[in-house]
Amino acid sequence: MRTNPHHHLTEPLTGLRNLGILAHVDAGKTTVTERILYLTGATYKRGEVHEGTTVTDFDSQERDRGITIFAAVVSCAWDGHRINLIDTPGHVDFSDEVERSLRVLDGAVAVFDAVAGVEPQSESVWRRADRHGVPRIAFVNKLDRAGADLDTAVESIRERLHVTPLVVQLPIGREDGFTGVVDLLTMRSLVWAGDSMAEGPVPGSLLEEARRRRRLLEETVAELHPTALEEFCAEPEISAPTLTAALRDLTRTGEGVVVLCGSAYRDRGIEPLLDAIVAYLPSPLDVPPVRGLQDGVEVARAADPEAPFAALVVKVNATATGRLTYLRVYSGTARKGDTVLDAGAGRTERIGRILRVRAERHTEVERAVAGDIVAVVGLKAARPGATLCAPAAPLLLEPPVVADPVVSVAVEARRSTDAERLATALARLVEEDPSLAVRTDSETGQTVLSGMGELHLEVAVEKIRRDRGLDIGVGRPQVALRETVVRGVSGLLYRHVKQDGGAGQYAHVVLDVRPLDGDGATGFAFGSTVVGGRVPREYVRAVEAGCRDALADGPLGGHPVTGLRVTLTDGATHAKDSSELAFRTAGRFALREALRACAMVLLEPVVEVTATVPEDAVGGVLGDLAARRGRVSGSAARTGPGGMVVITATVPLAELFGYATRLRSRTQGRGTFTTRPAGYAPAPSGAAG
Repeated sequence: MRTNPHHHLTEPLTGLRNLGILAHVDAGKTTVTERILYLTGATYKRGEVHEGTTVTDFDSQERDRGITIFAAVVSCAWDGHRINLIDTPGHVDFSDEVERSLRVLDGAVAVFDAVAGVEPQSESVWRRADRHGVPRIAFVNKLDRAGADLDTAVESIRERLHVTPLVVQLPIGREDGFTGVVDLLTMRSLVWAGDSMAEGPVPGSLLEEARRRRRLLEETVAELHPTALEEFCAEPEISAPTLTAALRDLTRTGEGVVVLCGSAYRDRGIEPLLDAIVAYLPSPLDVPPVRGLQDGVEVARAADPEAPFAALVVKVNATATGRLTYLRVYSGTARKGDTVLDAGAGRTERIGRILRVRAERHTEVERAVAGDIVAVVGLKAARPGATLCAPAAPLLLEPPVVADPVVSVAVEARRSTDAERLATALARLVEEDPSLAVRTDSETGQTVLSGMGELHLEVAVEKIRRDRGLDIGVGRPQVALRETVVRGVSGLLYRHVKQDGGAGQYAHVVLDVRPLDGDGATGFAFGSTVVGGRVPREYVRAVEAGCRDALADGPLGGHPVTGLRVTLTDGATHAKDSSELAFRTAGRFALREALRACAMVLLEPVVEVTATVPEDAVGGVLGDLAARRGRVSGSAARTGPGGMVVITATVPLAELFGYATRLRSRTQGRGTFTTRPAGYAPAPSGAAG
């Protein structure tokens, strides 16, 4: 059933699918990707995560850790269509990578574990996909495991994700005896044995159940789709072509989610999944045109190879042999040797070679057209999130939002002779992953690396150790604290007067400072109630800029200040000596003085922890969370073998360093946990350091 990967592709754009595989850690996402590559002839040997032979996890660390860290783009062909597969990380520390991937996907396959159903991480990735409007189909994996049950998993999809599941298959056999599926659209059975798949009639013992489920599918689709409803009322049953067309429409509008099932590890269910990808998920022509700014005005660009060129940089791999830049082309065509404009940086770059990527193997192509995802060689400075466009028709696409790093470690080369090599390695790391940041601490002179979590930083440091052979020392992780206002001040008057020969500086401002509305609100709001032109508009903007300058270091411990509203209520100018600079300076010093007069409190990052632990270990785990200042918000027994309990709690991030090891020892290695950011909460006194 392996297709010829060189089979002639249908018309380029309608025959193209850009899709991601989204899932919770350990739902089998990478194994699904590997099976797709094997079946489509992109690889000639099955890769196994547990053996460390997968294609998309080509980084040595991914193989060691058994998790996907770096989103890899892999191209393959199936049934006359080309599929660009973006393998996205499931772990929350790499959520920035997921965000950038979602930005450029046209569709996605969400993989769920048939025993665990919808897990916290899969829920948060699902919500992100909702935000980006990415159409999805669901694949319930691991049906061969003890305790696996398709109906329970589908129910959790309905309840936790609030979507209408459209189940198009019925499993044949349970757990160890799972051998195949009944396709409810064609009412045929697909049974796998070894490397082959056999199609046949529905087994007699399942015929009644299959008919019942087919009818249920028709009823659900008819409720949601007018054309299907007409046929449902007029005919004895909805025909397979009408049902397929309705499922495609419902997938693309997000009103329903087609659910398939199988066991990727045992090679069961992947061919129908590929058929469903081609049938239901959109091509670049089926998604709305991308929107961007042209001379400050929003314009739409359709996926037309003849339109001016516009592309978004998804990812950069900065290797010792050069930079590989992954692009999603939204409009136009790029050819080897073309000059393109980096719209954000205002600099031109030249495209050297264009590559079609299969994880670490590349095929050179002459051009890249609208809708495609390719890698290019030759770009010197374009960062992830940058827009590349035709110099004659500049367009700035909205870049993915980069989250603020919350955890930092001090890093240093153990040998002073390696200091320069470490600086180069860190610079290259930040170039590849914008959610990492490097700075030099002004007080200690240490180099500080910041990221999204403990694992994120561990992986980054390990990458430098391996790629560069550097011996690096790493300090204890520190969390990024913030300061906020709990009680404000009114009418703080500040006068900035400077006379030192030549033009003087004069600015007079009066500020009100108060907490931002909403409990735990973060951010900064600025307003002005000055009347009668006592402070001209351009000076008001300068005062706001000065206030923003003052937010960088608060009075409690020099941490960034957030969660406040500043209002300029009055001021005065001097005919000759007032300037934007004077008012900016006044704004900065006035807010600094105001913050010292306000009642302030320290905030620390908190995360929501979801721990899955054996029943007999619950007491110990709860005690440990309480000792870590955790607030438990719920616990629920999970159905199925093994008596596992799911505990959710909000815990300060600083208390979670090293938690993985502690949880393993308390649960004899059976406990697992995931985290997701939950904002900031007041920190205990004495945390300022």
